[in-house]
Amino acid sequence: MTVLGYRAGCTKHSRLTVARPVVLAGDRVFAMSGYIASLSSTRPVRGKHCGEKNRRGLMIVILTALETEYAAVRVRLKGLVHHRHSAGTLFEIGELPGRPGSKVATAVVGMGNLSAAPLTERAIAEFKPSTVIFSGVAGGLRDWLRLGDVVVATKVYAYQGGRSEDAEFLARPRAWEIPHGVDQIARFLARDEQWIRSEEGRGDESSVPKVWFEPIAAGDVVLNSRTSDLAHQLRRNYNDAIAIEMESAGFASAGQLNERVPTVTIRGISDLAGGAKDRTDAEGWQDVAAANAAAFAIAVATELADGHEDGQEKRNSSMRPQAPSSHKFVARDNARVGQQIGTNHGDVTIDLGDSGRSR
Repeated sequence: MTVLGYRAGCTKHSRLTVARPVVLAGDRVFAMSGYIASLSSTRPVRGKHCGEKNRRGLMIVILTALETEYAAVRVRLKGLVHHRHSAGTLFEIGELPGRPGSKVATAVVGMGNLSAAPLTERAIAEFKPSTVIFSGVAGGLRDWLRLGDVVVATKVYAYQGGRSEDAEFLARPRAWEIPHGVDQIARFLARDEQWIRSEEGRGDESSVPKVWFEPIAAGDVVLNSRTSDLAHQLRRNYNDAIAIEMESAGFASAGQLNERVPTVTIRGISDLAGGAKDRTDAEGWQDVAAANAAAFAIAVATELADGHEDGQEKRNSSMRPQAPSSHKFVARDNARVGQQIGTNHGDVTIDLGDSGRSR
């Protein structure tokens, strides 16, 4: 008797050849009398269903505060579909260009740390992303920054915490640093400028923004002065911060509550926080800064997706069964084969001898 069957997974079919009735159940062979059994096996065959079935795409969340920031992100995604959270938050999910299966969920969380924190937590709980990115605009705190430059926050300061005395304000800052792995990817991408040169109309040197890796200060204040009390406070207590914005402290705090989810802030400089914000906004620099930040955020997400696929392939290769060419099991004197230790790939042959009797 010959029984042919196909096992689940990426393997060849198995063939069982016997000279008397037996029972085949999965990887187990049962017989009611003694025999000598020989199990022949081949290595698994990898086909389309094998390599693709076990490959899971990456999920990344990119959050924004303003509509212009959101528009800059969503225009760089493919196949957008709506996803409504049970509490009403509306996300869109799209694919990274050229990376089918790698998804990005994006949403507008509104201005301020108080809205960024709970909605970041909501996005993490809903999508279980591998990384969360905040993409948007910021005010520059250095004269040498150019409008449109990109800042990747190596550290996010929550600058408003402190103790107010009669004579002074004593700062009690909190800070969150960028995860090492994401920092290394971002620096790698920034070196060759391909992330921006590949965009239409951005090939000439004058249109390529510089990417800075420096701290950012985040609080619920729009700063438009270099001489205000807040400007002096930032210069005195957070003098290494080169940009200021309003969401990343709440965003980073939510990421900290989910220890396995890296968070990174990427901002484009739309003004220099020195009294000319209304003019630079009217000139369209918010749109330019948001576009630059989004382009770099998508480049980081794409690099993360490529690294995920490489790692997934390595894991699949290491977990793929490598069966030897043959196994031999011997059972005598009315013995019963009740369990096979291991996994069968290929042909199974049970030899009961010339007469079919135990020997």
